[in-house]
Amino acid sequence: MAGPTRLAEIVATSNAVRETSSRLEKRARLQELFARLAPADLRLAASYLAGETARGSVQVGWSTLVAAERAVAEPDVLPLFANVQPAGPIATQSPTLVEVDRAFETLRHVSGAGATKKKQAILQGLMAPMAPDERRFLGALLVGELRQGALRALVLEAVADAFVVEAEDLRRAVMFAGSLGTVLERLASEGGASLTRFAPRAGIPVEPMLAAQAEELESALQKMGERVAVEWKLDGVRVQVHRCGAEVRIFTRQLRDVTALAQDAVEFARHLEVESVILDGELIGLDAGGRPVAFQDLMSRFAREAKPVADETIVRLVPMFFDVLEHDGSAWVGRTYAERRQLLERLLPSPNLVPQRVVGSAPEARTMYDEALAAGHEGVVLKQLDATYTAGRRGAGWCKVKPAVTLDLVILAAEWGHGRRQGFLSNLHLGARDPENPDRFHMLGKTFKGLSDQMLRDMTADLLSLEARREGHVVHVRPVRVVEIAFDGVQRSPHYDSGFALRFARVKRFRPDKSAGEANTLDDVRALHASRR
Repeated sequence: MAGPTRLAEIVATSNAVRETSSRLEKRARLQELFARLAPADLRLAASYLAGETARGSVQVGWSTLVAAERAVAEPDVLPLFANVQPAGPIATQSPTLVEVDRAFETLRHVSGAGATKKKQAILQGLMAPMAPDERRFLGALLVGELRQGALRALVLEAVADAFVVEAEDLRRAVMFAGSLGTVLERLASEGGASLTRFAPRAGIPVEPMLAAQAEELESALQKMGERVAVEWKLDGVRVQVHRCGAEVRIFTRQLRDVTALAQDAVEFARHLEVESVILDGELIGLDAGGRPVAFQDLMSRFAREAKPVADETIVRLVPMFFDVLEHDGSAWVGRTYAERRQLLERLLPSPNLVPQRVVGSAPEARTMYDEALAAGHEGVVLKQLDATYTAGRRGAGWCKVKPAVTLDLVILAAEWGHGRRQGFLSNLHLGARDPENPDRFHMLGKTFKGLSDQMLRDMTADLLSLEARREGHVVHVRPVRVVEIAFDGVQRSPHYDSGFALRFARVKRFRPDKSAGEANTLDDVRALHASRR
């Protein structure tokens, strides 16, 4: 009987997948691995190769990961961490997948005073017997940077090949189960017939359908068809509301149970005239004037503790819905959007329906777009009337359109990257110019999003030529390079000296034509924040 699967075997497959550009060859490499694994190892191997920990977020920060990795790779170079001892005995060979999974579970539960050092010790003990490529794989997995040309869609195709089942049947089973691991373990132990037993059930969260993104309304409409539904895009917390009999549970987009934190939605669902239902929508906060509050203020109600955090800016927390996935024992995910919307309108009172209109022209769509922005919301989502609910995917059936917001900011520092960014400077530290002192800049956050491989190469060489000093994995540079940053909004933040942070910041382009003296100021950032409240 074969022994337990070790991480080294998974990393070898990942390396082989990365080295080929052929999608068929990638599938073949993955299929070969999956076909010989035991059920428990299959669950973990497929999750890791899909870029998922199988445990959700393990709450490991970039700096903690880098410190642990360097303490293992260069034990004599980092006296700063000499007092951090690995947790438990150090193994002498690559850890098994089960051992990695146990470490992830331990990391998830570390909290309180000294948590960072405890996490570093756990990681150091886990990494100690690993080869360098195993440590790189683990680091990329933990920070969500695994890039090998084979994430979830391809992994599912390879599993389907290995077990001779239809990839679409497998994907739907994962959608209904809300867990990749659960389905794979059942498939490995019970065979393909097990897939038909997965169906949407109230109480089990379903991976939400996602929308593609566009920045221009008219061009997006041309791709969607002659008649489309236009919905307001609310700036709230994405939730699924599940009711089965008298029991109600609320889940976030990440499938986290927040029932205890969303009693407004619980009470709403209990008054619906249904036996069971799964609703997809948003929780939005409204201020005293009936305007939506900033996303950050809303998120203060959803702390990880088991009770909501009060926020005096929020007068009402309102559930608003745009889809229905299950109703009284029947699955609706395979029905068209038009049919699902009709059912939704029969089930819910109009104040709890996301505003929607079916349009046949660009001017009609533009009117809905302008109305959404005027009401304080983000933009609109275009939806094809015949689109089914494709959970966990950004299909062509939905497309969100929001106004593009950009700032020209100064690069203050960059961090050495992991995964495919190994050996390159990444994760830019971004600063806004002080309106009074041209030599001072206020940090607004970090981002590595939007950087192509070529941009990474060029940027690394350029920033190293501007190096001022180093602090561990951070290279501080002279503040002279300007970069245009696109983002979704500005929120208050106690973590940066500016007092603000950018939401979902990404690099749009470098601005060699601009000097640091032409970058946006902190006053510009304050004005943006005030205008969107």
